[in-house]
Amino acid sequence: FPRGSLPLWAMTVQNEPAARTVTWEACAYTAEEERDFVRDYLGPVLELNGLDIKILVWDHNRDDMLARARVIYADPEAARYTWGVAFHWYGDPRYERWPDKSGQLRFDNVLRVHELRPDKHLVMTEACQEGIPKADNWMLAERYAENIIKDLSNWTEAWIDWNLILDETGGPNHKRNFCSAPLLVDVKKDLVYVQPCYYYIGHFSRYVLPDAERVMCATNRDALESVAFANTDGTLVVIVLNRTDRSIDFWLEMEGKAAPCYAPEHSISTFMLLID
Repeated sequence: FPRGSLPLWAMTVQNEPAARTVTWEACAYTAEEERDFVRDYLGPVLELNGLDIKILVWDHNRDDMLARARVIYADPEAARYTWGVAFHWYGDPRYERWPDKSGQLRFDNVLRVHELRPDKHLVMTEACQEGIPKADNWMLAERYAENIIKDLSNWTEAWIDWNLILDETGGPNHKRNFCSAPLLVDVKKDLVYVQPCYYYIGHFSRYVLPDAERVMCATNRDALESVAFANTDGTLVVIVLNRTDRSIDFWLEMEGKAAPCYAPEHSISTFMLLID
């Protein structure tokens, strides 16, 4: 990988270790089993061979990430080898059939894991819309923006989409676990269909630059969701999401200065300011 300019810098122990009924390749770990594997085997072997590869545990949904982190971080030796916690976005009954109808999103668990060990790291490692491709779906785009804003606001340092590009069936997938994607390709016609979520993701990936730092940002209306970052080039990026059916006028304030702004219904906006 390094020779191909793809340095392998981190790994997770197991994808979705609590998934015991899936049809694809899996290996279940309890929290105690994952702790012991990291402490007694994976961590020591990487260290013995001089491999500076970061270990992330859990790599499953937000609902039980705190319970997993508590067990692993409570062991000093396992915690020493653990760089951070990886998690996925699944568990939203608005978009998926399997979650409990009371909801399993638990964005606040991301914050709780950070509070448990502020010196450790958080990475959202998998997101996709399950089922057949959802072409021209603006609600799915809003799902992406809501999740990215809330995860980054809770100390997440990186956010990864599982499938940026899929074919018109939502594959290929050897287990028929078809999904949607920001880019859908009609293989027979050799056409690429850019989906709304591609542009919503772009509000973050295009304007929040590498090594940016999240800065304090808040709204005084529930309908507006926001996050802000200070880039190393001297720009301040503020991203505002409005998922409601009505447009909203608001003032963008910073250090005693304010400017009138406008968030159309079902919109995402990025504001760029120069930092003095």
